[in-house]
Parts: sequence; C-alpha cells; structure tokens
Amino acid sequence: MIQVHEYRESKRQQWEDFVLSADNGTLFHRQRFIDYHPRGRFDNRHLMLYQGGTLAAVLPGLVRDEQGSPTLVSYGGASYGGLVIAPGLGIADISKICEAAVDHWARQGVTRMLVTQPPLIYMARPNQYVDFCWARLGATYLKREITAVIPLRFRDDQAVIASFRSETRTALRKGQKAGIEVRQSDDLDEFYHILEKNLSQRHNVKPTHTAEELKKLKKLLPDEIIQFTAYLRNKPLAGITVFVCNPRVILAFYISHDQKYQELRPVNTVYHEVIRWGWQSGYQHLDLGTFTLNMQPNWGLGKFKENFGARGFLRETFELRM
Repeated sequence: MIQVHEYRESKRQQWEDFVLSADNGTLFHRQRFIDYHPRGRFDNRHLMLYQGGTLAAVLPGLVRDEQGSPTLVSYGGASYGGLVIAPGLGIADISKICEAAVDHWARQGVTRMLVTQPPLIYMARPNQYVDFCWARLGATYLKREITAVIPLRFRDDQAVIASFRSETRTALRKGQKAGIEVRQSDDLDEFYHILEKNLSQRHNVKPTHTAEELKKLKKLLPDEIIQFTAYLRNKPLAGITVFVCNPRVILAFYISHDQKYQELRPVNTVYHEVIRWGWQSGYQHLDLGTFTLNMQPNWGLGKFKENFGARGFLRETFELRM
C-alpha cells in the first residue's frame, strides 16, 4: 500500500534529504528553491508518498483554477517538477505511486494534472518508467519541448575547443585575442542589467526572475547558483547564470550579452569557460535550455547551440484529465 501525505514544514529536512539522494531529484524540486517564491503566491500542495513507512517518492505541485477547472501543476514555479523517485524502484512500485497520487488528487476535487518531468539526462539511471506510468493512467503529451544538451566528456581543453564548429572556434579566438576574460562573480546586478536590457531590446520581455529574486536564490543556494561573467578591462560584456541542478547536470539558465560588443563574440568566450569548468568539475551534462516554445523551434538559436556540440533532448509536459 502507498500512503499519501501532503507536505508540511515539519517534514522539510526529510524532503530535502530525499531529493538530494533520489534517482532524478533536481534543484527545482528542493524546498529551498521553492522558498524564493513569496508566501501565498501559490497554493502549494506537495505530496510525499510512502511505501511500507519509507519515503518512496515526492511530487511538488500547486493547485490553480483554470477556466473553472481545479488543476494540479507540477511545478508552476520552476522549469520542471514531476515525480521524484527513490533509487532502485521498479516499474510496479512506480505504477502504484502514480496511481496513488492521481487518486489523491481526484478525491481532492482536482480535475486536471499538468506534470513536467526532468529530461532523461537528469537521472542517475536513465529510464522512462515514470513516463510510461503516467501514460498508462491516460496522460497524453501536452507539449514536447527540446532542450539543448552538451555532454561533458573531454580528454583535455583542446578537445573542448575541437568539439565546436569552425565558425565558433574562430569567434572564440577573436574574443580571446581582444583580451576578454571570464570570471566567476558574486555581483549579480552587473549581469542582470545586461540581461534585462538585452531581453527588452530583442524580445520585449523581462527575465523570469526579478533581480531581487535572483539574489534571493543566490542567498538560499549559494553553491548552486553560479555567475560567470565576461569582462574586457573590467567592463562586463556578457554572462551565463548557471544552476547546479544535481551531481550530474548543470543548467545555463540565463545567457546574455551587451549588444554594443557583439562583434567581439563575448558569449562564445563565456560558453567555453562554462563548458570547461563543468567538465573539470565532474558534471556529465550542460543543459543550455530550450530553443522551442510551445513546440515552435527557434531555428537560429538551435543552430547556435549546436555550434558548441549540443544536441536535443525532450522536456515533456503530460496532461491528465480525471
């Protein structure tokens, strides 16, 4: 039998420890990450699922009203959520856990579930048992976005550069010859200014996080939020904000540059440093984020990321109507 309990603050440490040791836990599943949202922003209803008294899975989620329909979203305040499972669980156990979660939400009056599972690269032992079990219960794909992933397997730094396409290597040499240097920085404001201006000029949108939210995340997770910034004589030109998602995967959450210095290709220099740092630090994959939106590809962005050796993996959102 699976016992289902809604998360309570008294279970915080158990939740955190479980996510850190789970087969597919990520930064986005941690309560410490969820904490950056102001209290009351979401109607959080996270689940903890026990088997024989042992915590076997957790499911972060919030409930919101969509056109009069109570909808469970996992997770509405992060890039992805979904079921986090203990190492070694087989398909029969995972099937029972999914059934118990759906039954719990149906009894709570939820009529629809939206679940975004992490891509396969985030798993310690990649498999698609969870996907199968959601589908077995009637879930269908609401959307299947593509995220660009670089495998961090290199002999040496020359092998890193050799993995880039020729035009990318040329752009990298141009920035290095100009004297661009990349450093880790605790000054998030200087990069955020570049990010905010670039997104406004090019896409007329704002960053996902405000500057204060990003700094709050850095305070909550100082070792998991890392800023890489490119400088030319101490002037910031470009940067990448890296989220350390788990021991296997780092995610380039924000990537931006100052348009005035585009001819120096400072982003290429930052990419190279982040890739090199990730490989040397023992991570297996660098996730560069999606280049599709609602399944519409941005071909230019996809090609740019492929120039650094990236290939696409699916970030899938399941929909289940009860």
